[in-house]
Amino acid sequence: MSILAPFLVLLLTVLLSAYHRWRLAVFAAVAATGLVACGLAGANFTATVVAAVLLALGTLPLLITPLRQALITAPLLKFYTKILPPLSDTEKTALEAGTVGFEGELFSGMPKWEQLLAQPKPELTAEEQAFLDGPVEQVCRMTNDWEITHVHADLTPEIWDYLKKNKFFGMIIPKQYGGLGFSALAHHKVIEKLASVSATLSSTVGVPNSLGPAELLLHYGTPEQKEYYLPRLADGREVPCFALTGPFAGSDATSLPDYGIVCEGEWNGAKVLGVKLTFDKRYITLAPVASVIGLAFRLHDPDKLLGEESDRGITLALIPRDTPGLEVGRRHFPLNCAFQNGPVRGEQVFLPLSQLIGGEDYIGHGWRMLVECLSVGRAITLPSTSSGASKLAAVVSGAYARIRKQFGLSIGRFEGVEEALARLAGHAYACSALSQSTAAAVDRGEKPAVPSAIAKYHATELAREVAKDAMDIHGGKGVILGPMNYLGRGWQAAPISITVEGANIMTRSLMIFGQGAIRCHPWVLKEMQAAQLPDKAQALREFDTNLFGHIGFAISNAVRSWVLGLVGARIGKAPGDAYTKRYYRKLNRYSANLALVADTSMLMLGGKLKFKEKLSGRLGDVLSQLYIASAMLKRYEDEGRPAAEQPLLAWAFHDSAHKIELALSGALRNFPIRPVGWLLWMLVFPWGRRAQAPSDRLGRRAAALLMSPSDARDRLAKGVFLTPCANNPAGRVDSYLPKVILAEPVERKFLKALKNSDIEALDFASQLAEGVAEGWITAEEKAQLEELRAMTWDAITVDDFDPFELQAASLHMAKPGATHASRAA
Repeated sequence: MSILAPFLVLLLTVLLSAYHRWRLAVFAAVAATGLVACGLAGANFTATVVAAVLLALGTLPLLITPLRQALITAPLLKFYTKILPPLSDTEKTALEAGTVGFEGELFSGMPKWEQLLAQPKPELTAEEQAFLDGPVEQVCRMTNDWEITHVHADLTPEIWDYLKKNKFFGMIIPKQYGGLGFSALAHHKVIEKLASVSATLSSTVGVPNSLGPAELLLHYGTPEQKEYYLPRLADGREVPCFALTGPFAGSDATSLPDYGIVCEGEWNGAKVLGVKLTFDKRYITLAPVASVIGLAFRLHDPDKLLGEESDRGITLALIPRDTPGLEVGRRHFPLNCAFQNGPVRGEQVFLPLSQLIGGEDYIGHGWRMLVECLSVGRAITLPSTSSGASKLAAVVSGAYARIRKQFGLSIGRFEGVEEALARLAGHAYACSALSQSTAAAVDRGEKPAVPSAIAKYHATELAREVAKDAMDIHGGKGVILGPMNYLGRGWQAAPISITVEGANIMTRSLMIFGQGAIRCHPWVLKEMQAAQLPDKAQALREFDTNLFGHIGFAISNAVRSWVLGLVGARIGKAPGDAYTKRYYRKLNRYSANLALVADTSMLMLGGKLKFKEKLSGRLGDVLSQLYIASAMLKRYEDEGRPAAEQPLLAWAFHDSAHKIELALSGALRNFPIRPVGWLLWMLVFPWGRRAQAPSDRLGRRAAALLMSPSDARDRLAKGVFLTPCANNPAGRVDSYLPKVILAEPVERKFLKALKNSDIEALDFASQLAEGVAEGWITAEEKAQLEELRAMTWDAITVDDFDPFELQAASLHMAKPGATHASRAA
């Protein structure tokens, strides 16, 4: 037997144990058994002994715990403590807030897919479904988005009254306080449907049910605050807003310049201990109509009236609208989207301590309160808004592309339009799955800090791409504003969602991977916590356990990345059916890739990593696409693995895989330490980058689903407002699709006969009459073509106006000397 045989046995055992993540003792036993077998089989004695010695030297010091701790762990703990990057209180709070769900498995390099698939299918209760079919459907019918955005610059009084009467502002408030007590899934479905008809409507309903006084009071309010405010918020007697953002503290909410001073003052005729507030906030949704304003500020106690600390930290308060000194400014006008938004200011506004959310017990805990509630609100409102807008744009663009003809063909038959339709279909499918996934996580009791950031960023970015493609397909129909336009305002409003609740650039480059790398990693946070334990013996024990768990984890991911890359992710345990098993295996590979590159980045760059925003952003993209792909697979399983939906799943999955490899490629090609980047490239891409964007053939199948009625198309459109009524031109266009398809053979027959005839009639009505007279078509077919012409005309018609109608009403009402200049920030 070859002299190399013992070493090959040792190497294969290393690879096998690392791939399957065997414990060190199991590896040592298997390797020793293999070497004994080699010796008995006649392998070179010296080589076998050398291999055995190497095995002993490599494993025994690690298997003997006291020896390992003394020789290895203790020096490393001392070094680690010195290089551990300091975390600000803000970063500590952000890391500790929220929970870790399945996204933690995606960071593991070896996801337990059974955990994902065991999650219950998200389903509405009968009461929640009835609310969607009743009040939500009715308010959508009442909504004319053109009148809201152009005529009233607000919801109509009738809609405001209807929303309050039917407790739209109290969806998250429990029934014991007079609210609807709906699940996060129901909240998601309501916002999704409202967004499909009007962004103003969905924003108005979304804000009171996300980050706002109700959410904060539910989690942190005193019993007295809950009993007073929650019933009033539920039935609309109080309209809330929450003031966080200011001119000098946008995304950096912890650098609030707004402050409160603890002092005595008068409240309702009595002398009480309270706070005098000075603040200047802007971009506050619902502020112009709010009756109670939530406020974030930094509390100071210079006279030590509450204790020994002077700077008490970020604190939250509720300010009634009629509080002296409170000034609600004039309205902002965000990109012609008419939801109520504006500034609030205050100078020396006095509040008693009883108006602090949670009372004195929660003084200084405001940032934690906000971070935890932001993760819930961000997981639902903006992703649901994006999903509703995306699904509507996709299905209506498909119908429009079938109805609208150029050069005698439906424009959807042209490959350029087909390409855009495929993107619409795939992006809407991904956005829908992503938004439902994060809502379901909230219903499972999670506070999904990382998934909410993923959902906010990617859902709003997908919605922007969908809006662009839909506008391109519709051409002039999408450009000319008016009652017939169902895309223009959405296109205008797309950057709003991109900007609010954390600008997308910062969400991508700082939050997703910045939080995910530590929160989701199975060992890093544990190591950090162990190193900071005051008991040195306990710190050594726990650091030792976590350190060597981490080392084994890193070795395993390096091996798994390389092996799965070599075989193209065609091996390994995976769930799913014959169609989806390959997708799970690909995600296994990408999970190992992410864990390997993330570990190496943290090891090589340490505290400097948080300043490498391009690297963090790319690794965040990998984590995000893994999460999105997982959400799509879960949706596919929950729907019963419908074969008709496979083109949508396939297009969206290949798009995600392509983006994952692009992001990994960008990270490795630009890795700050070049030799490390080269080594990682060999482990991650042993055959080079292989994933491709969705093929043209696949795109054709996805686009075709949008242009023909089917169960798959209906599932994609489920939950958006498509009722064909006077206020819903998009619903009318969608409703024409089946009749248009039925009329196409008759239309082709008629046009062919007309082309080969010598009839001189130029107008359509005369041509149809001649067609009946000549026997080309029957009277019934003539009526069918007349209906087709009427439907086509309704679909392609755009609005026009008298110039006077487009002038601002204020132009005709302005008084001498009036000014429209805005107040400078």
